[in-house]
Amino acid sequence: MTMFITFEGPEGAGKSTNIAYLAKSLEKAGYSVLVTREPGGTVLSEKIRELLINPDFKGMAVDTELLLVFAARAEHLNQVILPALKRGQVVLCDRFTDATYAYQGGGRGIDETKIALLENLVQGSLRPDLVFLFDLDADIGLSRVKNSRQGLDRFEQESLDFFEAVRAAYWHRAKQDMKRFRIVNAGQTLEEVQLQLDNYLIEILGYLNA
Repeated sequence: MTMFITFEGPEGAGKSTNIAYLAKSLEKAGYSVLVTREPGGTVLSEKIRELLINPDFKGMAVDTELLLVFAARAEHLNQVILPALKRGQVVLCDRFTDATYAYQGGGRGIDETKIALLENLVQGSLRPDLVFLFDLDADIGLSRVKNSRQGLDRFEQESLDFFEAVRAAYWHRAKQDMKRFRIVNAGQTLEEVQLQLDNYLIEILGYLNA
């Protein structure tokens, strides 16, 4: 049994640190794990990521942004994610299509039906088996980012209103599909966050061993 697990949430929520933590826990349990990210994950997709986050392109049309996100995803799926799942690996991905609904849908105001059309075109029936939503107040997340990085990328430079809309869109997604989503309180200490993941690990292992 394999599993496709995604980590979602705003800037500053600690996804990267905790995806590494869960990967290590699963490897200790005897599973082969692939950790990847979006946008990115392949040489070509990382080049597209550079375009998406480059602050020089702050005026990028929202449809251009959406299409670039899905172009990177198509390459990522075909070159990395699908082959790993076929090999029987557990795939942990830092952001996936729920981020598109949150950032391009909630943040940019793109209609969900347009996103869904591209989702079905690029992914077919593939959806994450489990989504960890690292929930955090938008102002706290932005403060963490500004205190930890020298330069902000194109998204990190967005307004507080933008990130509040992103958070609301994530919650809308989660409430629509609570069977798939697991909420992680990212405002807690790292130890408390990882204790939450330890509790969810039991559920993951039960799924993998079924």
